Amino acid sequence: MWGKPGMMKSGLKRDLIAVATVLPVAIGFFVLSAGAGFAGEPGSLQRVAEYLAAADDDLLLPNAGEQTDSSQADDLLLQPAPSPSDDLLLLPGTPPAASDDLLLPKASDDLLLPAASDGVLVPPSGGDDLLLTPVADPVAPSVAPAIGAPVSAGGSTEEAGSAPGAAAEHEKLFTENRFPAATTCATCHPKQYSEWSASQHAYAQLSPVFLTMQAAINAKTSGTNGDFCVRCHTPVGMNLEESVYVSNFDRHQTSREGVTCITCHRVNRNYGKISGRLAIVEGDLYEPVFGPKGGEELERVLAEPQTYRVSTDRDAPGRGIHTGVERFFPLVTPGFCSTCHDVTLVNGFRLEEAFAEYHQSPASEAGVTCQDCHMGKEQGVATGYEQGPAAIVGGQPTRPRKLASHFFAGPDHSILPPGLFPLNVKAQSFKTMREWMAFDDAAGWGTDAFEDAAPRDYAFPEAWRSIDDRYDGRKIIEEQKQRLVKADERRLEVLRNGLELGEIKVIAADMGDLAFSVAVRNITDGHAVPTGFDAERLMFLDVTVTNGDGAVIYRSGDRDPNGDLRDTHSAYVHAGELPLDEDLFNLQSKFLVRLLRGGEREQVLPINTSQGVLPFVRPEAFPTTIYGRPRGTRKHKQTIDPLGTRTAEYTVPSELLTGAGPYAIDVKLKAQMVPVNLILAIQDIGFDYGMSARQVADAVVGGTLTIAEQAAVVSLGEQSKAAVQ
Repeated sequence: MWGKPGMMKSGLKRDLIAVATVLPVAIGFFVLSAGAGFAGEPGSLQRVAEYLAAADDDLLLPNAGEQTDSSQADDLLLQPAPSPSDDLLLLPGTPPAASDDLLLPKASDDLLLPAASDGVLVPPSGGDDLLLTPVADPVAPSVAPAIGAPVSAGGSTEEAGSAPGAAAEHEKLFTENRFPAATTCATCHPKQYSEWSASQHAYAQLSPVFLTMQAAINAKTSGTNGDFCVRCHTPVGMNLEESVYVSNFDRHQTSREGVTCITCHRVNRNYGKISGRLAIVEGDLYEPVFGPKGGEELERVLAEPQTYRVSTDRDAPGRGIHTGVERFFPLVTPGFCSTCHDVTLVNGFRLEEAFAEYHQSPASEAGVTCQDCHMGKEQGVATGYEQGPAAIVGGQPTRPRKLASHFFAGPDHSILPPGLFPLNVKAQSFKTMREWMAFDDAAGWGTDAFEDAAPRDYAFPEAWRSIDDRYDGRKIIEEQKQRLVKADERRLEVLRNGLELGEIKVIAADMGDLAFSVAVRNITDGHAVPTGFDAERLMFLDVTVTNGDGAVIYRSGDRDPNGDLRDTHSAYVHAGELPLDEDLFNLQSKFLVRLLRGGEREQVLPINTSQGVLPFVRPEAFPTTIYGRPRGTRKHKQTIDPLGTRTAEYTVPSELLTGAGPYAIDVKLKAQMVPVNLILAIQDIGFDYGMSARQVADAVVGGTLTIAEQAAVVSLGEQSKAAVQ
């Protein structure tokens, strides 16, 4: 929330009431489901009542001096104030009393302009990096009690909070009575597991950005958003009634797997567009699963127990196997995908419209399904399916059939250590998540170079004191890195099957201005690009013009020191340290909310804002069918429709045409999963796995991919390109 001096959080004073008249009265909001929230978290109403009764006016923090016991460790709304060493994203400087208005000039109450004395923020004039690396503080508490921290270099697993230890974690991993884990399915379905375990479905719940974003939304809505976001990312976790705030370190193994095998193959009803509210059919490995073809091949396998060495008797020796496959045809229809990929909030706000776009697309009219493009041989285009055995049972393949890919490539990528992702059966059985977080990959543990030079008194954590364990861990890490390289190749494949960059066209190249254009085309006929969560997807043009001496004379699509584009949400642009990139071409949609006194403004997270002291999620008071959206908020779409084209035009004024020619133009079409300003907006909550905001932002920017590139060389006085490379 944004406001003026009144309450304290992360070194910034805030007051919701004082600033209510200048902020959006959004009956619209970002992700909203009050009823679902309380259904998934029975204690929410009680906690809200406690907040209202608190003497302090900060509804998200305990009173000053109030102690938060360990039983509240999984509630981000009951966290201590962060210490100066919490390593938040750092922003341009103004006096500490400045508030957190993201879009007002620095003379006003701008959250983006706090002073360096805050302990977490540093002005740009003091250095070019507003996202500082962590400050050593061994006694500082975590930013949020529910956020897990890795094992310290000299500590044991128990010291880091892993009381059960590795043995208990491993036993929990393979003990499934209600919701079998994907690691169990991997025994007979190694191909499907290999694809899925590096996919965005497997990463859905593990993502530190997602975890903090959904917790931040709940914090800003007093918990009333409930499980609206997380129930798509971990359907099993919500079926288990886990807290929406708990760290992944402490979740059930199958819950951490996100959109796992049983999320689709233990669903027996077509729920339609319900934003991820799925009832998974419970049962252990032996219970039936659901598939598109039924159980004819399984019956053949069960009829030959000596060949396939399987047993359907829980008490008999042999490899366990599910006793049936029931036909569930909706699995191969686009409507099944719409359960999570069309997200409509309780106020009628259409947050994600991937299925709605598809439903009106040429692909839909031609009978091409979501599965045809995203589960076929090639990611993002309908090129048919592979043929092969659906399972390897007892070392024997089943009969060949159509095989669907389970990779599900998209714009997201992992920012976790390779010991945690891709999911890996060997890695999970070898060490716990906390123990993998303690493995120092950068130092070279498990390599000859490190081990030969390491002093005898090197302080290894308990889990990694054995040199054999370190070598075994290194082998797994290197295998994981190879899998991540392949995952990036598939991610680039789906992006290149979605967007195409045209050649540079020179409009004017005289002694006055240099003007040129370039077209970006959506080459898929199935939906807009970007699609889904398009308000947080960056697909932009990075443009550079250099003179004959190699000096850069023009830039657009470049970054500020935070890693943000120089758009309206750049902290440096707000501070006046960098100019706004008025030529920026970016396909990211924008959230706009209505102001109390008229007009609209952009917000990174258009959270419902209340004039009262307790912000909460509420449905729209009027039928949204009349307006097509809630009146208080809307999304300004910048996406390109199926098979559509948008042209970017650039002009380099004569005063910038310095130095000798010819002039080289370079245009790159890039994709980034989320903007750094989103990290900035949610950083107060803290990030899971003990990661800092700086680490998260660097990893996000580091995963940016170049989809396509065009270049041209132009001499002044010419009306056409001299060369296109």
